[in-house]
Amino acid sequence: MDIKVIVLDIDGTLFSDEKKILPETKKLLLKAQSLGFKVVLASGRPASGLWYIADELEMEKHHGLLCCFNGSQVVDCTTTEMLFNAPMSVDMGKRVLNHLKSFNVNPMVYKDAYLYVNDAYAYKVEYESRLGKLKVCEVDDLEDFLTWTPNKILASGDPEYLKENYELMAAPFKSELNSMFTADFYYEYTAQGIDKAKALDIALSKLGYTSENCIAFGDAENDLSIIRYAKVGVAMGNATEQVKSEADDITLDNNSEGIAKALLKYIPELSV
Repeated sequence: MDIKVIVLDIDGTLFSDEKKILPETKKLLLKAQSLGFKVVLASGRPASGLWYIADELEMEKHHGLLCCFNGSQVVDCTTTEMLFNAPMSVDMGKRVLNHLKSFNVNPMVYKDAYLYVNDAYAYKVEYESRLGKLKVCEVDDLEDFLTWTPNKILASGDPEYLKENYELMAAPFKSELNSMFTADFYYEYTAQGIDKAKALDIALSKLGYTSENCIAFGDAENDLSIIRYAKVGVAMGNATEQVKSEADDITLDNNSEGIAKALLKYIPELSV
């Protein structure tokens, strides 16, 4: 086995429930990079919500990668070069935002350091802005306001409501966009054919790596692509049943050093 790349989802995977990296996991990720392994953070978050994590893991010293917006962007931590970028068109973004007006959800659109919303006090807006390190800006009509190509459109809502309505929310775009749950209170849209694995495959191939060089960790639906893509796909103990069923291995949960346990199992150099 020729593992050279460690791919990590953030929330529910690298982060404990307290939104912290556990000490043994951090120690091993720092050691892995010192030995030449590449670390990739693969998340639904924008880059602004990943840089402070990359700083904690010293990824800028080792050309670590940020796979943002569930695969819509990949950024090199050292050079800040964008290795991959695949937003949806302005017209498509407007269509999504128009469609979401028919539902009891809270649309959110990202641009640079800002999160644009209709209501700054709506459900999960503050939570999302905090995770993404974003400033919230209210606008009356997001559809009219949109003039750029968005990497992601996020809709927050009551979990039961989303469960009952997500198929209707997705229906007009089934052949044109990707859409999925990223939490029971989040449903999101990205460009067609875009996921974490596709973005990583394109970015990593530029650097001389393949899926055979990857170990990936995840817990949720938006991690399935990297779990399937990697030579070793590891589900966290707290992962959904679908993720567990498709993973090559299941480790301890995100509060119990599950990543550290699997790294020691699959990368013998780390135990020396």
